[in-house]
Amino acid sequence: MDRQKKGRRLAGYRPDYVVFDLETTGLSPVTDRIIEISAVKVKDGKVQDTFSALVNPGRPIPAAASRVNGITDAMVMDAPALKAVWGRFLDFIGDEILVGHNIHSFDMKFLNAAMQELYKQDLGNDYIDTLYMARNCMKDLSRHRLVDLAVCFGISTEGAHRALNDCIMNQKCFEEMGRRMAGSSHSGARNTEKEACPRCGGVLVKRNGRYGAFYGCANYPGCRYTRNAENNI
Repeated sequence: MDRQKKGRRLAGYRPDYVVFDLETTGLSPVTDRIIEISAVKVKDGKVQDTFSALVNPGRPIPAAASRVNGITDAMVMDAPALKAVWGRFLDFIGDEILVGHNIHSFDMKFLNAAMQELYKQDLGNDYIDTLYMARNCMKDLSRHRLVDLAVCFGISTEGAHRALNDCIMNQKCFEEMGRRMAGSSHSGARNTEKEACPRCGGVLVKRNGRYGAFYGCANYPGCRYTRNAENNI
């Protein structure tokens, strides 16, 4: 795995992946710490294995965080520090594409902060954020939280906001959205998921330039692929 290069956000569904989720002491990857990390390994759309560990953050957990995730100081008192857990997590995810909800703006920042703290480099795994996916293929929903998707698909939300439970919930939602996208494609309807960059697999974003509109890769400047907007997606 290339740990020197930060992973790219991809578009669309993949059958082989690891869905993961974090619980933390707060919202800042700079000042807050991971207190639970869980993951579910999937091959050909089927769950193969799970990983879950509480983490001692080395500081008190704020009451506001405990109210959300239910994790208390007593629960992590005898848990290992992040350094002791991190190697096992990296072994579990391997080179797989990571999947998670709102991970582009939140969880991936915590993962890369941990990688920088422990190894002085970024996480190389590419990833799919199901929040972006849901906004594109579930336009009938007014809100796109993970629990909103689960309710829409008739998936249990019991135990929400604990990392492993959220992984299991998200895995089922990801598969349902994958089926919906495939169904739309087969029926001749336009696929509402954003197109992947043909060069690197990132997401193509419509932008306006000096000479008009064009599609450019969201992984710029790492990838400089562009295409004239007249060639519509």
